[in-house]
Amino acid sequence: MEIINWLSLAMIPIIIAGILLYGTIKKVPTYESFVEGGKEGIEIAFSIIPYLVGMLVAITVFRSSGALDFIMDLLKPAFSAIGIPAEVVPLALIRPISGTAALGMTTDLIAVYGPDSFIGRLASVMQGSTDTTLYVLTVYFGAVGIKKMGDALKVGLLADLIGVVASIIIVTLLFGSA
Repeated sequence: MEIINWLSLAMIPIIIAGILLYGTIKKVPTYESFVEGGKEGIEIAFSIIPYLVGMLVAITVFRSSGALDFIMDLLKPAFSAIGIPAEVVPLALIRPISGTAALGMTTDLIAVYGPDSFIGRLASVMQGSTDTTLYVLTVYFGAVGIKKMGDALKVGLLADLIGVVASIIIVTLLFGSA
């Protein structure tokens, strides 16, 4: 066990040293490459800001307009009818839009129902099984100038749906139903 603890502490310095050693062997100017990468990183960060602001405004408008609540109210009875707690419906809907909002919802569900409850476990697995598809598409595709993202959106949302369904099935099989 002590060797595992040591390895976990030493892994990042070992990787960095390995990269530097490899670069030196290949005669790559490692410091200059690092600085150039840092410059590119800052440029990318600044190019992402408008897309990020746009996405945050869109999320705020979506939530403030009541559209999210309307969709949740429509879906809760259907979810409840098939044995899925209505409490996780908002998480399933908001996760593709905002990771921060989804994390807040997951935290609230765990605080209210407990980490070992069916709802707490389902929320945790759902949080880890899905991604912030709309955020990823908006920010990263926008940063590299991709305009046509229809297919990526469809595949991303399908993956989120599969993640939600898989979460429900796996948590139900492993821990029983609510």
